[in-house]
Amino acid sequence: MSNVEAVQELVENHKRLKKEIEKVIVGQEEVIDQVLISILSRGHCLLVGVPGLAKTLLVNTIAQTLGLSFNRIQFTPDLMPSDIVGSEILDDSRNFKFVKGPLFHNIVLADEINRTPPKTQSALLEAMQERSVTTAGQNYALPRPFFVLATQNPIEQEGTYPLPEAQLDRFMFNIWVDYPTFEEELAIVKATTSDKKVSLQQIITGEQIEKYQALIREVPVADNVLEYAVKLVGKTRINNDLAPEITKKYLSWGAGPRASQYLIIGAKCHALLNGKFAPDIENVKAVAHPILRHRLVRNYRAEADGYSMDKIITELL
Repeated sequence: MSNVEAVQELVENHKRLKKEIEKVIVGQEEVIDQVLISILSRGHCLLVGVPGLAKTLLVNTIAQTLGLSFNRIQFTPDLMPSDIVGSEILDDSRNFKFVKGPLFHNIVLADEINRTPPKTQSALLEAMQERSVTTAGQNYALPRPFFVLATQNPIEQEGTYPLPEAQLDRFMFNIWVDYPTFEEELAIVKATTSDKKVSLQQIITGEQIEKYQALIREVPVADNVLEYAVKLVGKTRINNDLAPEITKKYLSWGAGPRASQYLIIGAKCHALLNGKFAPDIENVKAVAHPILRHRLVRNYRAEADGYSMDKIITELL
């Protein structure tokens, strides 16, 4: 199959995927798009939203339509690293045997990731970056493809542990899940208060996802698009020559090089899904908010002046 045919197949399967997901998830079109771009770009994502907005249901639905193994880990203050990675036990013949933890699945939902202490949060770092875990000096590869989709509640901060910057940087996207519109909520209530069951079809396989991930990385990018992405990230750093007044005034910390990498990969995927064979600056802009949102640190002046992170990113664009 040629690359052109592979791109056409990807576009077709993406449409079918969205149609299947919409059988269960009402609205949230932008959220679904961003989660799928993240998966096809081999990235992890953090879903931020108040309780009851179907974040868990969305992840579960996507796992079913992709035909991938799925596991949900509820993060709690007493969760230990061995509870998610696995641990060694003595078997009947008095030999140590590694028992795999719930992390050994294709899609892992880390529910309320900020409810667990940093020691357990950091157990995910190696898994997210290297797609393997090391325990007792032995390295174990995680199944492929592998994604961490984490959820976080933005309002109830009592008894939570803020995610360290190094961990946040491992997430490709920070996706804001908002309230449904009146019509969407009406449709949700209608669908969920009856005993109607929806059966989901598997649209693509794990092998196809890996093939699409490789295809996206082969997409050529023009120099001006690369320069735009790198300059955009440079604009977020207060000591950078490119930094505009808004950065110096409202930001205390900017994004690292991983943001530039994700902007290009995200733009490649966004371009392909919209029927283009190479990304342009508009594709970079389309993925900029979820990529930069969690990599910038606002200062007290931004909060006092009511400048949200999204407003700052919009001005930088």
